[in-house]
Amino acid sequence: MKFRNLLATIAVMVLLAAAALAQTAKLEGDVNGFDGKPLAGAIVKFHRIDIPTDLQTKSDKKGHFIYMGLAPGSSYKVTIVIDGKEIDSQTAHASLNEQDPMRFDLAKSKAAKDMQDAALNKAIQSGGQITPEMEKGLSSEQKDAIEKKLKDDAESIKKHKELNDDYAAGMTAMDQKQYDVAVASLEKASTLDPKQTAIWVNLADAYLADSAKKTGADKAAEIQKGMDAYGKAIELKPDEAAIHNNYGNALAKTGKYPEAMAEMTKAAQIDPPGAGKYYYNLGAILTNTGQTDAAFDFFQKAIDADPNYADAYYQRGVCLAAKAKSDESGKITPAPGTVEAFQKCLSFGDKCTHAQEAKDLISQLTGSVETDFKDPNAKKPATKKK
Repeated sequence: MKFRNLLATIAVMVLLAAAALAQTAKLEGDVNGFDGKPLAGAIVKFHRIDIPTDLQTKSDKKGHFIYMGLAPGSSYKVTIVIDGKEIDSQTAHASLNEQDPMRFDLAKSKAAKDMQDAALNKAIQSGGQITPEMEKGLSSEQKDAIEKKLKDDAESIKKHKELNDDYAAGMTAMDQKQYDVAVASLEKASTLDPKQTAIWVNLADAYLADSAKKTGADKAAEIQKGMDAYGKAIELKPDEAAIHNNYGNALAKTGKYPEAMAEMTKAAQIDPPGAGKYYYNLGAILTNTGQTDAAFDFFQKAIDADPNYADAYYQRGVCLAAKAKSDESGKITPAPGTVEAFQKCLSFGDKCTHAQEAKDLISQLTGSVETDFKDPNAKKPATKKK
């Protein structure tokens, strides 16, 4: 009886042992090399993360690997090692359940990209050619990618050189006032890289300058091309105050004053620190159209934005000078603040670019004007000799 109980106990122990053996987990996967084909003999390392332990195996001739007897639920960093270098790694969890094999595609790894970049750099240094030595370890796809990159880079470099040459030629022609030559060069540059704002701005100025030599419909067409070029520049950089300012000046020169004022106002809104010069330009536009009262307001705005804007004080004085009155004797009574505006401009020294004009106007406004014209070349009457 005791013997029979002993056999039963042993049987239970065997069953328990079998159950314990059944509780081990595994990890398996496949390794494809840099050429995209199954890689045999790759070292596969398993580093247990929760309880630091290191294990390893190798991939078979089909690139497959498997490691059994792992603790269920344990986490591992699985790393592929080639020629002593860690090429790629993934994190995996050993499981009792069947799971998809891990897949390592070394052609898509960082190491493969580094290898491709190194080959590309060598190819560039060797004149854009891939040598047999560089091809080692590269897949056909990687080789094709490098060759395409070399071709694209060569075309980009050529295009970049042409762009610089055409832009430089255009700017040289502008300096020499050869505006038709400048237009031709800058037009070519704009087709090579239509996203360069500087090209469109200078092309606009070239069109407008060249229009001065034309008449009728040809002149109007050239002016319109200039305006269109400014439009392209603004499309690229709508928040560039300087472009709106330059466009405004161009519009003013062609007599489109309301449009010019809109551009100047926009420039001032975009660039508050530089608003003084934009308001000053607005005042100048209004002065040129005879709207001195409105011009005065903008010169005052320029001063409010920049209290050190010397020439704005001078222009404000000019607007006020237009309101001066004179009596029958020729004595001038300037509008309040006129002389003070000119004196304020002079107080800034060299910053007052209209210093002599300001002095002359002060002299005229504080003195009197001769109302009788006298010919300085007239002969004086003869005097009787005593």
